[in-house]
Parts: sequence; C-alpha cells; structure tokens
Amino acid sequence: MTTTETAPRIVVGVDGSPDSLTALEWAARQAELTSAALEVVTTWEWPNTYGVPFSLPAEYDPDADARRILEDAVVPVHAAHPSVTIRANAVKGPPAPTLVDLSRGAALLVVGSRGHGEFAGMLIGSVSNHCASHAHCTVVVVRPSTEASD
Repeated sequence: MTTTETAPRIVVGVDGSPDSLTALEWAARQAELTSAALEVVTTWEWPNTYGVPFSLPAEYDPDADARRILEDAVVPVHAAHPSVTIRANAVKGPPAPTLVDLSRGAALLVVGSRGHGEFAGMLIGSVSNHCASHAHCTVVVVRPSTEASD
C-alpha cells in the first residue's frame, strides 16, 4: 500500500504592513526549517458605503492592489529562501475569517501583531486576536523586533 504524503503547509497573512512583513519572514524561516510549503495570503474587499452613495475611480481595482502587495512581499522572501515552495493567494473577503478558513489542514497560521487599519498603540490587532481564538491549527503572532539596529 502506497501513501502520498504532502509537505506541511504554513499559512501567513500579509497586508503590506511592517508587522505582516516581519511575520512573513518568520514564516519563511520556519518553512525552511520544517520543509513546509508557504501559503502567503492577502485579502481584499470592496469598500463599505454604509448606504451612502459614492463613486470609485474607474481604475480602482482592489484585487490588483492586493496582488501587488503580495508580489512586493513575496519576491524578496523567495530570493532569500529559494528552497521554500511559496504560493501567493489574493482572496476576496474579510481578513480574519478568511485566514481562519485557510487554517484548516495547515500546520501553522502566522500573522503579525498589528496590520493596517488597527488603532495605534494596540498590543494585538483584531485580526491576530480573532485568528488566535478561532484558527484550526497552531497560531503564531509575530511581534515586531524591539532590538535597535546597528
């Protein structure tokens, strides 16, 4: 009897913020150490108008913006960790529930402690808090480094 084993999968949420890029680098190093595949995810949604009519510029494309964020994040990480299999995925939907859904079957879910849209000074953002409470796998919340750079 033959079994087909697949590499473990690490999911990491990226929104382009410094904390999410730190989380991505941490996840890439972990993937390298554990021979895991890395699934880099960013999400996008159409703006909520709350019933107030407004128009968006014709060139507004949140999916393309999300894909640009992914490319800008993944290219240097792939160069630094060429042995890691990286899959980049832009998903339409709210970040926290989307990451929780993608955590099914993953070995690890990695998020930054704060991203875009959070109140300044919060210790842990709402997305990372939601993921830590609801994910289907182990969650790592990566805090920014407090070391002074030389």
